[in-house]
Amino acid sequence: MSQADTTVREDGIIDSVSGPVVTAVDLDARMNDVVYVGDEGLMGEVIEIEGDVTTIQVYEETSGVGPGEPVENTGNPLTVDLGPGLLDTIYDGVQRPLDVLESKMNSAFLDRGVDAPGIDLEKEWEFTPEAEEGDEVGRGDIIGTVPETVTIEHKVLVPPDALDEDETAEVVSVEDGEFTVDETVAELDNGEEIRMRQEWPVREARPAGEKQTPTEPLLTGQRVQDGLFPIAKGGTAAIPGPFGSGKTVTQQQLAKWSDADIVVYIGCGERGNEMTEVIEDFPELPDPQTGNPLMARTTLIANTSNMPVAARESCVYTGITIAEYYRDMGYDVALMADSTSRWAEAMREISSRLEEMPGEEGYPAYLAARLSQFYERAGYFENINDTEGSISVVGAVSPPGGDFSEPVTQNTLRIVKCFWALDADLAERRHFPSINWNESYSLYRDQLDPWFVDNVAEDFPEVRQWAVDTLDEEGELQEIVQLVGKDALPEDQQLTLEVARYIREAWLQQNAFHDVDTYCEPDKTYLILTTIKTFNDEAFDALEAGVPVEEITAVDALPRINRIGVQEDYEAYMDELKDEITEQIRELY
Repeated sequence: MSQADTTVREDGIIDSVSGPVVTAVDLDARMNDVVYVGDEGLMGEVIEIEGDVTTIQVYEETSGVGPGEPVENTGNPLTVDLGPGLLDTIYDGVQRPLDVLESKMNSAFLDRGVDAPGIDLEKEWEFTPEAEEGDEVGRGDIIGTVPETVTIEHKVLVPPDALDEDETAEVVSVEDGEFTVDETVAELDNGEEIRMRQEWPVREARPAGEKQTPTEPLLTGQRVQDGLFPIAKGGTAAIPGPFGSGKTVTQQQLAKWSDADIVVYIGCGERGNEMTEVIEDFPELPDPQTGNPLMARTTLIANTSNMPVAARESCVYTGITIAEYYRDMGYDVALMADSTSRWAEAMREISSRLEEMPGEEGYPAYLAARLSQFYERAGYFENINDTEGSISVVGAVSPPGGDFSEPVTQNTLRIVKCFWALDADLAERRHFPSINWNESYSLYRDQLDPWFVDNVAEDFPEVRQWAVDTLDEEGELQEIVQLVGKDALPEDQQLTLEVARYIREAWLQQNAFHDVDTYCEPDKTYLILTTIKTFNDEAFDALEAGVPVEEITAVDALPRINRIGVQEDYEAYMDELKDEITEQIRELY
């Protein structure tokens, strides 16, 4: 519905306009109330109240809006519509479905003051009850299910605010059949009517039970992440990197290939061409887990850099609230926020217009608190309905000039437990993903090792540690090489450099645009590394037997190591390659 189609009620009047910040007088409002501003009914949110003056951040462009125009208060905070229909949808920062808005406007360029519900209110869904009449249910309990997409079964929950904590109510009626989201599907004996549609304020975390220690990795299909710096389901990670280092492609790879049940992708202040690529690519991509379209388990929130800055500030909250909703159903959700720096810049702009005391580099003093509040909503939870679900949050950070000492990066590092540092030098050398193995780390490694031992290989942690030690040694030797050259090193150190080169080129590098190499399962990640270790072990045995390093590194089979990633039948290829390497090196002595 367009607010401009109706008369805006004059609960207050505009006093001044400064970009997205509007002050109003005579407005009876509370903090975070949603209001409609001006004759066109532009959507905004109350962010400050001082005496009779109410300050509003407007989620749309305010040009042409002037003092004296009316302001209408809804009396409700900014909420999102939750229910079937969230998946396979593209929203803007305040959960307006872009395809619906486009069809209303008959144009890709949206008018101001246009609104639409977050989910389709007229579509009928096939509801199958799980609860029966006479059952006692508490808040968050599953009443029934709806086939939302070909991939995901949507679970209709008792709203968390329908009952008090530990309170239960009896189901007095429940029906199956086709219903719209606003029709009653069940009634409780306390008079509460359960519908498929819920609303929830975005700045308030949905209630959950106890946070658990995660013990299962979120498999990304990217060797450098799964192999060296794994993230847990329910974990938090940051991807900082300068312009052009591959943040967006890395985020998109994670969204495409991670083994989460649900993906929420937030393009927060991204350039239009990057967001266009996501919007065009995702509907075409098959889901590697199910073979169905990837969008069948994905929600996209597109808030490009040319959209109003205030909507950028709210889009991360919209995304995390949708993620919490699916977590409550018992799903594992992966949320990609690209990028949190532009979210922080939106906060900085609004803060400066409010004339708040600036903190470091002009960011508001509450930057660290806001980042913490956002990342704290991630985790592996025991839900209030006794199911278990998780939200894994991966936030891209765009430090100006690649300076990791700037406030957003530093405050993010203080919170997250997984750090994938992108390196412009690696990107220039066409080494992708350009994650710097010397600067990156994962604090989840120890708690995830038992999973890798049980599901991949018993010696996985040892083989990985060997790779880390080899790369560390290479880093130390490179300083000497730059001074005196490679030939001045002892032969064993020259050989170490050669082994490290294969670890970098064959294992850490991965082609996101190759049909086979774009995704690498954990078994393949492990086997590639063991193939390189086979070369390492045989080579050092040969060196001890007196074979010159030049002869060892000139073995015909070695270049084939770099082609492992693109092999479909990789197991047979690697078995053959290991035998060839062993045979050819042993022939030298």
